[in-house]
Amino acid sequence: MQPVFLSSLTMKKNRSFLFYILIIAVFGTAIWLIVRKGESLQTIQAANAPTGKINTAPFAESFSNNISLALPVLLLQIVVIVVAVRMFGYLFSKIGQPAVVGEIIAGVVLGPSVLGALSPAVSAFIFPASSLNNLQFISQVGLILFMFVIGLELDISVIRKQAKSAVIISHASIIIPYTLGMCLALFMYKAYAPANISFLSFSLFMGIAMSITAFPVLARIIKERNLTKTRLGIMAITCAASDDVTAWCILAALIAIVKAGTSVSTLFTIGLLLAYVLLMLMVIRPLLKKLGHIYNKRETVSKSMMAIVFMVMLLSAYLTELIGVHALFGAFVAGVIMPDEMNFRQTIIDKIEDVSLVLLLPLFFVFTGLRTQIGLLNEASLWITFGWIVFVAVAGKFGGSTIAAKITGQTWKDSLSIGALMNTRGLMELVVLNIGYDLGILSPQVFTMMVLMALITTFMTNPALNFFNWLMPEEKAISSTEIKIATKV
Repeated sequence: MQPVFLSSLTMKKNRSFLFYILIIAVFGTAIWLIVRKGESLQTIQAANAPTGKINTAPFAESFSNNISLALPVLLLQIVVIVVAVRMFGYLFSKIGQPAVVGEIIAGVVLGPSVLGALSPAVSAFIFPASSLNNLQFISQVGLILFMFVIGLELDISVIRKQAKSAVIISHASIIIPYTLGMCLALFMYKAYAPANISFLSFSLFMGIAMSITAFPVLARIIKERNLTKTRLGIMAITCAASDDVTAWCILAALIAIVKAGTSVSTLFTIGLLLAYVLLMLMVIRPLLKKLGHIYNKRETVSKSMMAIVFMVMLLSAYLTELIGVHALFGAFVAGVIMPDEMNFRQTIIDKIEDVSLVLLLPLFFVFTGLRTQIGLLNEASLWITFGWIVFVAVAGKFGGSTIAAKITGQTWKDSLSIGALMNTRGLMELVVLNIGYDLGILSPQVFTMMVLMALITTFMTNPALNFFNWLMPEEKAISSTEIKIATKV
C-alpha cells in the first residue's frame, strides 16, 4: 500500500510542476506578443533612434528628482535622526547621564552649530530648508503623543497624599525662579526681545522658561538611582508632578495672553479654557471612568477602546488649539483624565510610548537643534548674558526648591537633593522654548541661550546628587555583631 501511495503523491507533484511550467510559458509568451504588437503601433522618430551608446541622462535626472522629493527626504532624515539620537543617548547613559541629555545634544550636533558648520553640503542635503515644515509637523505629532503619555503617568492620588509639603515646595520652585526670570527680563528686553513683542509677553515667558521642571527626566533619574520607594524619591516625584500641572496651567494662560492681544480677548480665551477644563473633568472623565472599569481586570485593551482613547486625545488637542492655547496642553489634560486603573493606563502607555519616544520624539530634538545656532553667540557680551541666564535658572529653581523643602521639615541632604532634581529641565524646557520661538517671543539668540541652559541644568543633576551623597553619607546601621563587640570592649 505504501509504494502505491508514494507513487500517487509523486504523480500529483509532477502534474503540479508541469501545470506551473505550462502556465508560465503560455502567459509569458502572450505578454511578449502583446508588447511586440504594441511597439509596432508606435511612431518612432529618427532623431530618437538609438545611437549605440547607453544614455544615462534620463536615469540620472530621474534619480535626482526622486531623491529630492518630500517623502525620500523625510525618510532619510528619520533614519539619520533615530541612529544619531540612539547613539548619543547610549554614550551619555554610559557616563552616568540621563539618555535624554545625549538625545538633545544629538539634535544640536545635527543642526547648524556642528554639522552645518563642519559640512554645509551634507547638512543641506539631509536637512534642506524646504523640508523643515514637514519635519516640524511630524515632530509635533510626536510631542502630542508624548504629552498624552506624561498625563497618563501623572498619578494625582500621589499628589493628594503629600499635598501639603509637595504643593509648598513645587509652588515655591515656580514662583521664585519665575520672579527672578522676570527680573532678568528687565535687563534683557531692550537688547534681546523682538521688536514687535511687548515687555509683558517677554517677561512672562522668561519667567515660565526659568521655572519649568522636566517631570519625565526626573522620574527616570529617580528610577535609575533606585529611589522610587524612598522618602526622597516619593517627595521629588510628587513635587515634580504638582510642578508640571501648575506650570502647564500657567503656560496655557500665558499663551492665551500673548495670542489674544487685548485684555477683552484674553479674558474671553481664559474663560473658554476654564469651560474646556470643566468639560473634561466633569463630563468626559466620568464617561471614561465607566469604560475603565470594564478593562480593570483585562490584560489587553481592544482596538475599539484604543480608537476612543485616541479620539479623546486628538479632540482635546484640537479644542485647545481652537481656543488659542497650544494643542500640547489638550493632549496633557486628556492623559490626566484617563481612568485611574493602572492596568488600563499602563496598557495604553505601552502601546504608545515606543512609537513616541523611539521614532517621533527624536525628530523634535533635531528640529530644536536645527533652530539652535551657537554661532550666533559670537560676542563676549552674549556669553556674559548666557552666564546670567544659567545663574538665575539655578539660583531660582535649585535655591527655591531647597529652601522650601527645608522649611517643610526635610533634612538638609534631602532638601539639597530635591533642589537638584527640581532643577532638571530637559525635554519639557525644550517644549516651552519652541512654543516661545513659534510665537515670536524669543529671538534666535535667546532661544540658543535657553537651550544651552536647559542642557547644563539637566547635565548637572546626577553630579550634584553624587556630591551630596559624598558630602552627607547615610549613617550605616549598626549590626548586632558590632553591638556585641562594642559591649565586650
